[in-house]
Amino acid sequence: MMKQKILTSLAVAAGLAVASASFVGTPAMAVVPVSTSNVNTDEQGVALHGYDAVAYFAAGKPTKGNATFKAGYAGATYYFSSAANQKKFMANPAAYAPQYGGFCAMGVALEKKLDGDPTVWKIVDGKLYLNVNKDVSVAWNRDIPGNLAKAQENWPTIQGKTPEELS
Repeated sequence: MMKQKILTSLAVAAGLAVASASFVGTPAMAVVPVSTSNVNTDEQGVALHGYDAVAYFAAGKPTKGNATFKAGYAGATYYFSSAANQKKFMANPAAYAPQYGGFCAMGVALEKKLDGDPTVWKIVDGKLYLNVNKDVSVAWNRDIPGNLAKAQENWPTIQGKTPEELS
């Protein structure tokens, strides 16, 4: 049992290393390597790669937002697919904003700030979590309570660090 957990952790760590290496030089990715922000944004400060945070809850799927409908929260700009979603977010942004600022939840469990892919998501206990890719999401789903506990423990220590410092 312990050997299996170690092997699983090593496989996930290797997958995260490969995934994070693929971000280098990819301008479309949100992670700004030298940013100390606790919200994952692009260079313009847009969170969630421009996806609508409310749509995950209201429509049950990732939906691209529109710059016409936007709101600021926690130092980032969020886009929405409709005025109604924008209004819902503005009424209670903490209810819709992704956990760990939209960084990969499994990455946070492993003390990393990796880009969260807005198409690789899960709502757990009414909270939105992103992961860096589908393979990492599979590992995350194997032990959500354990991974959440590790991430919750790590987040206060890493949230103010740059992704570069943690790699």
